[in-house]
Amino acid sequence: MSRLNQELGLLQGIGLLSTSLLGTGIFVIPALAATAAGEASLWAWMLLIALVLPVAFTFAQLGRHFPHAGGAPHLIGRAFGARMERLSALLFLAVLPVGLPAALNIASGFWQGLFDLSRGQALAIQLATLVAMLLLGQRPAKASGMIQGAIAVAIIATIALIWWVGDLPISSQPLLPTISGSWHLLPAALGVMFWCFVGIEAFTHMGEEFKNPERDFPLALLFGVLLAGLVYWACSVAVLSLHSYGDVTTDAASLPRMLDLLLGEKARWIAATVGYLACFASMNVYMQGFARLIWSLADEGKLPASLAQRNPHGVPARALLLVILSCALCASLASMLELTVDDLIRYANGNFVVIYLLSMAAGAVLLRGIWRWLAAFSALLCGLVLLMLGMDAGYALGLLVVLALLDRWREQRSMRLADPKTQGI
Repeated sequence: MSRLNQELGLLQGIGLLSTSLLGTGIFVIPALAATAAGEASLWAWMLLIALVLPVAFTFAQLGRHFPHAGGAPHLIGRAFGARMERLSALLFLAVLPVGLPAALNIASGFWQGLFDLSRGQALAIQLATLVAMLLLGQRPAKASGMIQGAIAVAIIATIALIWWVGDLPISSQPLLPTISGSWHLLPAALGVMFWCFVGIEAFTHMGEEFKNPERDFPLALLFGVLLAGLVYWACSVAVLSLHSYGDVTTDAASLPRMLDLLLGEKARWIAATVGYLACFASMNVYMQGFARLIWSLADEGKLPASLAQRNPHGVPARALLLVILSCALCASLASMLELTVDDLIRYANGNFVVIYLLSMAAGAVLLRGIWRWLAAFSALLCGLVLLMLGMDAGYALGLLVVLALLDRWREQRSMRLADPKTQGI
């Protein structure tokens, strides 16, 4: 029986996931990938979609059979025990210090294309964004689904507008160019591009809130992934065709540059509005996912009971407030330290890949039949992606080792305190 209100339908689920996947990445990552691999980045998108689909199918089956607000950490815990659930939950929450500041930086960057903002003003926009997500998060999940469905339509319409006005595709830019001699460029591009498909694991936290989770959750997940992949590829074709890439400044303003080229200076407002809303939608799913993870752990007695309280709409408002305040602190620190978006994304990707790897391994334990083999294959794919990240995966792996050591120390300390001999009894 679901512990949360079951209000999400199929279309709302597709809207939530597709905007989560498109959000912060759609207007920046295609340009970063093009800078890293040129025309070969179009092949990298095809490869990435092929890598992600088995993972999506596995998450779909896990969410269908084990819908739970605890999401990926809960699934990992079912397969490998309470300790791994704690470690994976902490690793997932550890995305906050790097992933959310990156997303907030990208969001405020769209307004910097219109106004000459100081660092303090950009931070003020980021904090105001967090307040807006806090207010929306007080409403039922259905409200977020409806709003994000509209944002998804706006994103797709913007890319379609660029194709229509730019008369794409053009003959000088093949949709799938010859890749001979460019294979060595793909790992660098994939290391950045994986950011585009993080969000699936956050979406699993919403499983308990579907009206018909066994049918609608897997369909929403698969349709959302395919829709996002198609839009990413179309945006990459536009970036390459209009040469809107090449350096840090150009990559960060790729969408405004394309719209400015095609429609004139007034189009910058379209770019800023749609880009900001896309980032907002992506972060909103994560905020709600983090909040539901914390609420679930508290509801099961693994965190303070005060975090398990829900508001009159049945949503974990107190846990969401904790997440928002933590993000505000992390965003402020990132602004003070002047960390770059590229660095933050690469560090965050390591955490996501490790979570995906552990989730796929859990699928190999929990699922049956062909789905077990698919989960094992997906775990292998995630392992290969982790190797592609190279040193960028050090943040996640090092953090996992530190968390494991601290958890072991905590367990031993609890055993010593519980042992009458150590207390002189």
